[in-house]
Amino acid sequence: MDNATARSMWGDFLDAHLEFAFAESPKVIRLHDNDKEADQYAKLAMNGIKKAVSHSLLGLQYRKEPLPKIGDFIVITDGAGKAQCIARNTSVKLRPFFSINEAYAQVDGIGDKSLAQWKTQHWAGFTKELEPYGRVPRESMIVVCQEFEKVF
Repeated sequence: MDNATARSMWGDFLDAHLEFAFAESPKVIRLHDNDKEADQYAKLAMNGIKKAVSHSLLGLQYRKEPLPKIGDFIVITDGAGKAQCIARNTSVKLRPFFSINEAYAQVDGIGDKSLAQWKTQHWAGFTKELEPYGRVPRESMIVVCQEFEKVF
């Protein structure tokens, strides 16, 4: 883990939860690519409002990142990269973009928590994410729906 604040927080978590001493080191993630929204989303996660993050499967594949797994830990950072909380994956599902529903938008916890806002924001994000690879999002594209709970 390259992030010093994440490493420190993970150490504090392990001191309090020795049962996870042999757990794999957590992935460090920002919940948005711009600092202001990363700060906002980290606060939502810390307050238990944001309980999900969505990735395009294509984006993960192009970046050669593994799929998240149930039980994995993640350290959520703010826009400056400072660790804010530790969460643990509770669900990982692959769904076509068109099948994302209102219930998932609620769990994602952004904005007014509506499906319309979720689709608008994520379509823009997926467009930006896939552009360097010469790809564009489609209604049928697979979204990795990663749900988590804050544990520290």
